[in-house]
Amino acid sequence: MAKVLIAYSTTDGHTLKICERIGQVIEQHEHEVEVRQLGKDASMNIESYDKIVIGASIRYGKHQPSVHRFIEEHRAQLENTRSAFFSVNVVARKPEKNLPTTNPYMQKFLKQISWQPYLTAVFAGKINYPIYKFWDRQVIRFIMWMTKGPTDLDAVVDFTDWGKVDDFARDVASDPT
Repeated sequence: MAKVLIAYSTTDGHTLKICERIGQVIEQHEHEVEVRQLGKDASMNIESYDKIVIGASIRYGKHQPSVHRFIEEHRAQLENTRSAFFSVNVVARKPEKNLPTTNPYMQKFLKQISWQPYLTAVFAGKINYPIYKFWDRQVIRFIMWMTKGPTDLDAVVDFTDWGKVDDFARDVASDPT
């Protein structure tokens, strides 16, 4: 039995839902899982974990600063632990951009950081116009219009391939520590 940390950053809560799903699948493999939000617990001690998974959402082309800080502060431990990273972004709704090797945000992020995770994944996110603030709603709608995505301001569209999420979680669970 391994002890697994799933640390995440989220903008609208969807990355947390993905993390919770990953945690449920990993627990089915008799591992202990903790899901914790980056930037909310300054005293997070990651040395007690056998595996670490970091999940991060994209907003306007960038991961939140807390993701970069966490990786830099814990780089040595991440390098010495079986650690994985996944990115959540709506660009990944397109088949030609839904792999770590083809997703522009994942590729850019991996070039910016000094740590290279053993396992990576990209999951398509969710558009939820009703919860966005006015400015975000307009900008996201414009981006969706440009990229031929949903533009109805009442739309809630989950692009996440939950089977792919489950497969990633099983890979984390089955990978030896």
